[in-house]
Amino acid sequence: MMSETAEIKKEDVESFIANFELLKNEISKAVIGHSELLENILVCLLAGGHALIEGVPGLGKTHLIKTMGSVLGLETSRIQFTPDLMPADIIGTNVLMKDEEGSNSIRFSSGPVFSQVILADEINRATPKTQSALLEAMQERQVTVGGVSHKLDEPFIVLATQNPIEMEGTYPLPEAQLDRFFFKLIVRYPDSGELARIADLTTGISMPELDVLADEKKITSMKALIRSVPVPEEVRDFAVSLLKATHPESEAGSFSRFIRYGASPRGLQSMILAGKVYALVSGRYNVSMEDIKKAAYPSLRHRIILSFEGEAESITPDSIVESILKSL
Repeated sequence: MMSETAEIKKEDVESFIANFELLKNEISKAVIGHSELLENILVCLLAGGHALIEGVPGLGKTHLIKTMGSVLGLETSRIQFTPDLMPADIIGTNVLMKDEEGSNSIRFSSGPVFSQVILADEINRATPKTQSALLEAMQERQVTVGGVSHKLDEPFIVLATQNPIEMEGTYPLPEAQLDRFFFKLIVRYPDSGELARIADLTTGISMPELDVLADEKKITSMKALIRSVPVPEEVRDFAVSLLKATHPESEAGSFSRFIRYGASPRGLQSMILAGKVYALVSGRYNVSMEDIKKAAYPSLRHRIILSFEGEAESITPDSIVESILKSL
């Protein structure tokens, strides 16, 4: 038994794969390495989610996101998070205006969140109050100011970068904020070959020119196809078991004592939707166990909150996910 879906046509899958590879290859012209990171950011966009991207400064996180926005043909805005940033600096505010006749009126002045690709740069350098200004936008695709709701344009994705929490001058993201992110992605250091290519690309005469290969219509079409991918009942049940095993009351393994809070249902949604994208990219017409396993790490690592014992023993969420997968 599979979830109820529309029929998927072979030509639609082939078109999806071609478009996905074209986008990935075009962005890769200006972004060296980070192939898996780039693929997962595209997965987030097409699945309708947001991504939290963690890595030390200087690894090209911001450059990747700005390049992606230009290739996708979507309006992009960058918000630099700092300790003195206020919520109104992100979502906008009502301002008092005076017309030519001297009459006063209140008008809404929109903030940089009114874009399609939002680069929330170094999000954990702002206070939790300012971080939370994105909550409604990420979940409801709207912001409310003065009791009036303002819709955001679709597609809409927040790509937030953050420095490792141990670094000076950073604030931990609230659990409610973390849970709004579809994926948490880790930026790795480039290897020697990639470093050499980065040096050649960034110290030469010019950067490569990039083509715009997508628009709102194409992205909307790709997103609709993803929703049509069926999920076999046993694969869905596997994802459910995987999620439940992250809860501290679970008896799935000895690692439960290291967990203070487990993943919410949003983690299940992330694994299944990401699994649908992975299936399509691989040319398959339904989600497999391997798709769920691949999606488990970026979907769950930020939704598993460690207990004091887990932190004391230097346990990581990734190691817990790995243990759960082995136990299942």
